[in-house]
Amino acid sequence: MSGSEIERARTFTDCWDRTVARAGDRPFLVFSDGKGTTTQWTYAAFDDVVARLAATLSAAGVGPGTGVHLALRNCPGFVAVWLAVARLGAWFVPVDPSSSARDIRNQCERTSPVVGICAASRADVYREGATSVFVVLELFEDARDLDPGSALLATDQRVDRAGGGTEHDRLAVMFTSGTTAQPKGVVLTQHSYAHVAAVMAELSGTTPRSRWFVTLPLFHANAQYYCFAPAIAAGASVALTATFSASRWVAQARAIAATHASLFAAPMRMILARTPAVEQPLTLEHVWFAQSLGSRHYEDFATLVGCRPRQLYGMTETVAVVTIDSSEPATYDVIGRPVEGRSVRIDGVGLHDAAVGATGELSVLGTPGQDLFARYLDDPATTERVLTPEQGHRCWFSTGDVVAVRADGQLRFLGRVDDVVKVGGENVSLSETEAAVAQAPGVLEAAVVARPDPVRDHVTVAYVVPRDPARPPDPDELDAWAARNLTAAARPREWHHITDLPRTSVGKVRRFEVGAP
Repeated sequence: MSGSEIERARTFTDCWDRTVARAGDRPFLVFSDGKGTTTQWTYAAFDDVVARLAATLSAAGVGPGTGVHLALRNCPGFVAVWLAVARLGAWFVPVDPSSSARDIRNQCERTSPVVGICAASRADVYREGATSVFVVLELFEDARDLDPGSALLATDQRVDRAGGGTEHDRLAVMFTSGTTAQPKGVVLTQHSYAHVAAVMAELSGTTPRSRWFVTLPLFHANAQYYCFAPAIAAGASVALTATFSASRWVAQARAIAATHASLFAAPMRMILARTPAVEQPLTLEHVWFAQSLGSRHYEDFATLVGCRPRQLYGMTETVAVVTIDSSEPATYDVIGRPVEGRSVRIDGVGLHDAAVGATGELSVLGTPGQDLFARYLDDPATTERVLTPEQGHRCWFSTGDVVAVRADGQLRFLGRVDDVVKVGGENVSLSETEAAVAQAPGVLEAAVVARPDPVRDHVTVAYVVPRDPARPPDPDELDAWAARNLTAAARPREWHHITDLPRTSVGKVRRFEVGAP
């Protein structure tokens, strides 16, 4: 089966059931626990787990329209809960496993789950927050969780292909990254997951022989949308690691025979910096990446993985991607053009009518609950603000991201609306400036912030993590480098050394925390 032959399902449960029926004996999940043990399941074997886990959850009160709160790192139990909840017509709330008790309490109060699932090693913090949850299951976060008699498989009963509800039923609430005080709860449907599975399988060329390498956290949309869902749609396999290791990423990818991967720019820079020099390059077939990456880092990473990564643009709210770089050869600085079936506007102007060099907020046309998120949880005001009705059930979704139009019609990502600042009348992308500064001699990572200026409106200030803490780069040398490599408007007016950058769980810099006392 090629990517173009992916069968479209109406629900995510149907997508899984169809693949099990036609490819039950094929490998599905290969899990590395980080302690030297690797465990594998075929589609049929994992489906047996899902059937018995669905019975366990059903006995605990999970059914159509009910929620399961999930605070787990990458592990087989996470994947099994996701599929079992879908089978029951219920929904899950995947959250950062390192969430504080306060965060967990807020999440549970907003979603009212009937079951909570956490790691035994973090159960004290979890139970302190999840006081409103009657049933809490504690897991090992490894292959033991799928053994008969475990907390997940506490019964011999089974729920086989229960129908999984309708395409309009809720399947997930995913909270946004947490760069704001009150993360938004993105409501997603069964149809949304079925849609992203088919679309991303086609765009990535996923086939039954493909193997996705997943090291990003599963509670985030990237790993679910761009890796697991397309693998399931195509009957491909997934290699899952318990944690991300920059120094071992290449060796792990080679050991498990990975063909496909999806990463953010920050982990890619970390892999480049920490991969042993003796490591031989990979021969991957396809790599997605998101967020700004400098040209030298891009070329070095392409050499390391054996293919030219393709930048994409999407959000949790857009479900499948909006644009991808489909140029030949792929390059480092464009998110490309809208994929088939997507229409976009820039500050309200259609892409075909936008002037070359125009910059503005990107809006995406779609149908909520299908190729867009359904709504924001308990926040009708924000939902109404970002979703503008167009025709029928379709709406324009205001992404809050700024893009620029190139002469060849491709789009360049500049950052969030508040990440693009005016410096002396010129637009400066803090994200692009960070990507460039991260390539400066002696710099491992960088964050660039804007500071108000009475003459230029704003100026940029750089905070850099030295590659060698014992020999941090000299500010005068960095000034000289910036004069050669950055526009006058983008050049930082100050340079500060810091030990590390505050980040979200998927590598995004918490810029508002940089330089804070």
